[in-house]
Amino acid sequence: MKIVYFHGFGSSHASGTVEILRNLLPDDEVVAPDIPVDPVEALPYLQEYVKTEAPDLIIGTSMGGMYAQQMRDYRRILVNPAFNMSTMSKGLKTGEHKFFNGRYDGAKTFKITKDIIQHHNMMERQQFKGITKEQQQTCWCLVGMHDDTVKNAEAIFKKNYLADHLIRFDGEHQLNDKVVRKYLLPLVEEIRQS
Repeated sequence: MKIVYFHGFGSSHASGTVEILRNLLPDDEVVAPDIPVDPVEALPYLQEYVKTEAPDLIIGTSMGGMYAQQMRDYRRILVNPAFNMSTMSKGLKTGEHKFFNGRYDGAKTFKITKDIIQHHNMMERQQFKGITKEQQQTCWCLVGMHDDTVKNAEAIFKKNYLADHLIRFDGEHQLNDKVVRKYLLPLVEEIRQS
């Protein structure tokens, strides 16, 4: 199976989650792009990326979950999706920030401007429009019960997708090896068999 992973805010293709997935799914191909900072660039870039890669499954965490949700022609797992980056994210503040991991282009820092925050807000208001019943069937969500970064993902997901496609897990915002093994991998296997 080919899996595309979308990282969270301030991260990159070198996210620790990518390595965990590659180690735990050695027979699968896991690829990950660096997501552009501005959604005006990021959304079309990711749409083209998945079209080129043609994955069997997209997994997105936090901000990556918000983007993964919008890749509706694919099966998707959203983990603690940050559907409202512009209003709830502690990180999406104006100024210069450091990337958590190395990027393909070598960039170490990035700048958030008022325009970028506004672009997030504009995209967020459109992100659930036009979801079909078929697309609802191909999207699942994992929500950490102790996530103190994203607090409204469960309610927003249930409003737009199938409630029985939501799984609450005993964990926080970021994925770790234990959560991946106990919650994410069984869901990946279930999707693989479907």
